[in-house]
Amino acid sequence: MRDTFSRILYQAAKADPKIGIVVADISPAGSMRQFREEFPERFVNVGVAEQAMIGLAAGMAMRGMKPFAYTIATFALYRPFEQIRVDLCYQNLPVTVVGIGGGVIYSVLGGTHHAQEDIAVMSALPNMSILAPCDPLETEAATWACARHPGPMYLRLGKAGEPVLTANAPEPFQFGRVRCIKPGAGICVLSYGVVTKMALDLAVKIERSQGGQVAAYSVHTLKPLDREGLARILTSYDRVIVLEEHSSVGGLGQQVKALAFDSGARCRLHAFSLRDEFIHVYGPHADLLQAHGLQADLIHGKIFP
Repeated sequence: MRDTFSRILYQAAKADPKIGIVVADISPAGSMRQFREEFPERFVNVGVAEQAMIGLAAGMAMRGMKPFAYTIATFALYRPFEQIRVDLCYQNLPVTVVGIGGGVIYSVLGGTHHAQEDIAVMSALPNMSILAPCDPLETEAATWACARHPGPMYLRLGKAGEPVLTANAPEPFQFGRVRCIKPGAGICVLSYGVVTKMALDLAVKIERSQGGQVAAYSVHTLKPLDREGLARILTSYDRVIVLEEHSSVGGLGQQVKALAFDSGARCRLHAFSLRDEFIHVYGPHADLLQAHGLQADLIHGKIFP
């Protein structure tokens, strides 16, 4: 995802001279080399100064540019939260905050690097939109959407090595619209971001144990949430499963449950998320997800005991 974002941002910058990027000392922005070398006047590395990153991006936007602010998700959001709220959202400026390693992808680095409540935090801000693509192809489409968006955006990305999941999706990517990426009937799984791969694995396990074909949807736009599309899903399937790499508080699961209540949906609804706690497990990403209860076999056993 990281390399795909860099490649598409470079293409967008070639097409639009207003696009620039401000980074905060990330790795040190190695994947941005082509952008940095060809457009040095539109590339700024502020170092470990995330508040300055957001403030500078806001100033660029006020001068007519469409800047991206790019670093590890926890540092992109939490340290400069006041600047995001006041400089970007209050003034409704066209700045995209790019968070690398959403969820608990930086598993070995501990809670300081885990963005497990980022969707809830960003959703609370007026004017903020949120995109969380599930694979490199959706990242490509999401980056173009951010480059054209007229207001503040949070783009939640993985890190590297994510598989392509949507090459054969029956529906196209559309900002603000839930997207079917695997057709099915009776049961469906809703997910977003990197953990969508687990959602698809879960769908296969259910098909093997229960028969039939399980549908899967990418809810890549978390705000504005496609309430109409989700309401249709809740009335079209007998069982709906929400799987997300985010805290149980303020994520997609809570919103879908509220929508199901408001719409009078009669489907069986299951929601699986990160626990509302810091779990001190240090190792591969999959190990930390499993410690939170996010593992296809564990989830299948809870749905079909």
